Amino acid sequence: MTKTSTKGYTLSIKSGLAVFICVFVFGVLPVRGQQKGQYIPGQQGLNTGVLPDPGFTYASMTVNYSADTLKNSNGNSVPLSGSYDIWAMENIFYYVPKFKFLRAKLAVMVVAPTAANGSLTLSSINFPNLALEAGGFGIADTWVQPVTLGWNLRRVDFYAGYAFMAPTGRYTPGASDNIGSGYWGNHFTTGTTLYLTKNKGTTANLFTDWEFHGSKTTGAGTTASPGQTFTTEWGLGQVLPLKKDFSKLLQLGLIGYDQWQVSNNGGLASPNIPASALPYYSVHAIGFQTNFILPAKALNFFFKFEDEYRALARPQGRTIVFGGSFTFRIPKLGAPPSGPEAPATP
Repeated sequence: MTKTSTKGYTLSIKSGLAVFICVFVFGVLPVRGQQKGQYIPGQQGLNTGVLPDPGFTYASMTVNYSADTLKNSNGNSVPLSGSYDIWAMENIFYYVPKFKFLRAKLAVMVVAPTAANGSLTLSSINFPNLALEAGGFGIADTWVQPVTLGWNLRRVDFYAGYAFMAPTGRYTPGASDNIGSGYWGNHFTTGTTLYLTKNKGTTANLFTDWEFHGSKTTGAGTTASPGQTFTTEWGLGQVLPLKKDFSKLLQLGLIGYDQWQVSNNGGLASPNIPASALPYYSVHAIGFQTNFILPAKALNFFFKFEDEYRALARPQGRTIVFGGSFTFRIPKLGAPPSGPEAPATP
């Protein structure tokens, strides 16, 4: 995700976003429904291994995912027309106490409330009876990350954490206006930022999320659990000082994400079809990120765009993320050091 700075640098905000409702078409007939995992990729990017200085951090993040192409399990486009769109506005709260645990920073994060709006339309010229419309607006599921431990080394910042997604969003089996996922999720996350230059202005970044899920009741009256999902997000970034005293920084970078289903679905997709018969999905994207950072004020504003260049058994589209974050430091710190040796990013 993106981050707010503390020593004038940006803080990564990981957030799990409750998935609205998604239908994946694996062939023209029959149509089989499947739901993705809970984490929507594209929220990370640069500075993924950085935790903020002690204090409270708030971030507002808006996520838009849109697609007008469905891919089957071979990566070929399904002969359907329509669109799949999600807008979500996340409120992200982060707390880092002053003390350390196992020589690491300890961080707690909550993403709530998340307001989500989604719509899905599908139709086929060859099969006029094959049509679907769905949509809804409301408060989505809640992401809670009670434990994150972060270590700051000379050339690497790294963290590992655990989060769960609580199914607080509206979900009724078979309804067309669901906002929540309808099941509990567990997420094990890591973030790494490698500083490629001595002044920490050039970075390589990697975020991972391994998620596994509880069961949900389907519209067919059966019980199913989505398969485990593994997500990576990566980024290569460069900080450019906009003023000689490093009071204004511009960070530019190449970013991307990859997500795979890595285990069988459990339960029944319908009374006659085991969920394990549904094909695995995956998706890959590449794009760019820009951050405008005010180090002394602990402010960061970010924009990301990533286009999906390959997908299997799911929609293929694009992700746009933008917003800002602010850290209230405890105790309040002075302005970051200036000069060519000063760290330019978290």
